Amino acid sequence: MSKQPIGIFDSGVGGTSIWKEIHTLLPNENTIYLADSLNAPYGQKGKETIIDLSIKNTEYLINKGCKLIVVACNTATTNAIDLLRNTYNIPFIGIEPAIKPAALQTKNNAIGILATKGTLSSALFSKTSDMFASNINVIEQVGEGIVELIENGKLLSNEMKTLLKTYLKPMIDANIDHLVLGCTHYPYLIPLLVDLLPDHVKIIDSGEAVARQTKAILKKNNLLHIEVETTDSKNCFYTNANPSTMQSLLGSHFTAEYLDF
Repeated sequence: MSKQPIGIFDSGVGGTSIWKEIHTLLPNENTIYLADSLNAPYGQKGKETIIDLSIKNTEYLINKGCKLIVVACNTATTNAIDLLRNTYNIPFIGIEPAIKPAALQTKNNAIGILATKGTLSSALFSKTSDMFASNINVIEQVGEGIVELIENGKLLSNEMKTLLKTYLKPMIDANIDHLVLGCTHYPYLIPLLVDLLPDHVKIIDSGEAVARQTKAILKKNNLLHIEVETTDSKNCFYTNANPSTMQSLLGSHFTAEYLDF
């Protein structure tokens, strides 16, 4: 049994969608969430910069005593997780677009991937896509501008709706039946996407799978915090930008705090 916290970092507030899945599955676990909103989005940055930022976030969380780190950012995972695993002696959980289930389940042989430039151009994404979707029509779309709008509190704005319509049109024209969300910010778009997509399109994100993997790795390493009855877990949320956006996503039960890191 370990009361040490689970560490989670992202290039902003989007990874709170992953945190929510982890907290739902593992309510006894203490957590520390780190939002590097000052440098969002990672998807527009070069590989070396992404690695440097990932190292900075990781070392902050390790210094806070975290027993496991979830890299709740597709771009950071695809560009930096191998180095992190080879450098630090704690388990890491990564995030990557759920291409495999979409490719296996498609009936139309057409799927859409909405992700950042940094994820779509990564070697890991290319390898996964070649492995599972080489015979499928994959419509890739860089979600340029989406993260910035979410980080600035414009999740449900007309700007966002206009942007999504533009990005989804080629996918709808190609008759996709699955849309893979390749950024942890994007699950917050699901209510808008449901309205904009045909009814038959299934939206897939990685949140539940990541939570299950987190539990499995904690159990494997004897790091689960198990109590007979649910305890009041301690959940800390930090951002190096205005905390108001993260606060709006967390609701009134949790508090987002500013941290200069």
